[in-house]
Amino acid sequence: MGQKLRLNKAYPAPYRRKHFTIKARTYPLHVGTKTLIMGILNMTPDSFSLDGCLKTNSSFKHLQKALNQAKKMIKEGADIIDIGGESSRPGANRISIKEESSRVIPIIEKLTKTNKTPISIDTYKSQVAQKALDAGACIVNNIMGVDLDKKLLKMVRDYDAAIVLMHIKGKPKTMQRHVAYNDVIGEIIKQLQKSIENCLEIGIKSDRIIIDPGIGFGKSIEHNLQIINRLQHFQTLNQPLLMGTSRKSFIGKVLDLDVNKRLNGTLSSVCASILNGAHIVRVHDVAHVKQTATMADAIINEKIIEES
Repeated sequence: MGQKLRLNKAYPAPYRRKHFTIKARTYPLHVGTKTLIMGILNMTPDSFSLDGCLKTNSSFKHLQKALNQAKKMIKEGADIIDIGGESSRPGANRISIKEESSRVIPIIEKLTKTNKTPISIDTYKSQVAQKALDAGACIVNNIMGVDLDKKLLKMVRDYDAAIVLMHIKGKPKTMQRHVAYNDVIGEIIKQLQKSIENCLEIGIKSDRIIIDPGIGFGKSIEHNLQIINRLQHFQTLNQPLLMGTSRKSFIGKVLDLDVNKRLNGTLSSVCASILNGAHIVRVHDVAHVKQTATMADAIINEKIIEES
C-alpha cells in the first residue's frame, strides 16, 4: 500500500523566493523556482581571480580562448554569460572606452552569432554599453548602479534591455580604504530603492530591473557575511536579486585561502545566498555551482512526497 509523507502543519511554512519573469530584449528569464547561473567571462589581463582571457599577444588567440571558455560554461549550465573588459578589483585603474570596447565587443559578436544564451555586458560606461547592445547583448550589469548615468539608463530603455543595479560605496580604486555603515542592510536597501526609482522615472520597466547588494564593493568581511545572512530583507524591494560571491576576498579571509583555493567557500556562500532568496548567482565555476544550485533549489521547492 502506498505511503504519503506530509508536512506537519504545526511547523511554519518555509521561506519562499518570489517568482519573477525578467525581460531582457527578446529573452524572458524566469526566476524563483530555478536559480539562474551567470557565468563570468573576464576579458582582462588583471582579473583578481586569475581567470582573465586577455593574456596573450595574439588577439585571435585570446578571442578563441574566450569563445572556448564561454561555450564551456554554457555546456556546464550557464543561463547567462557576463562579459567584462575592465577590472573592478579594489585599487583597479580605469581604462579608456576604446580599450574596453576592443576587449569585449569581438567576443559578444562571436557569441551572439553562434549561441542563443543571453549575454550581459559588465560596464558602467554608456558608450561601451551601446556598442555591446548593438552587438547583441541584452543585459547591462552596472557596478555603479547607485550612481546612475542617465545616458546609460535611456539606452537600456530604448533597447528594451535589462539592467543590474549593484550597490557600491565609493569607486573601485578606493572603495576598500574607509568602509563604514551605521546600518549596512538598511543603507544598501535605501540606495538600491533610489536606483530603482531613477530607472522607473526614466521609463525602464520594473520587469527589466535586477538588484545586487554588491558583495565586496565597499564592504568589510563582516558586512558581506551580514548581507548573505540577512538577504531576505531585500525582498522588500520586490525585484529579482543577483549575488556575486565567487572567489571573493571575504571567503579567503574567513578560510585563510588564496583565490585559486576558494571553491568550497564559494559553494557555501552560493548555497546560503540561494536559501536566503537569491534568484541569480554570478560565478566562475559553473559546473560545481550548477550542482549546488540544483540541490538548493530542490530544498527550497520541497513538496509533499508521494510514494505509490
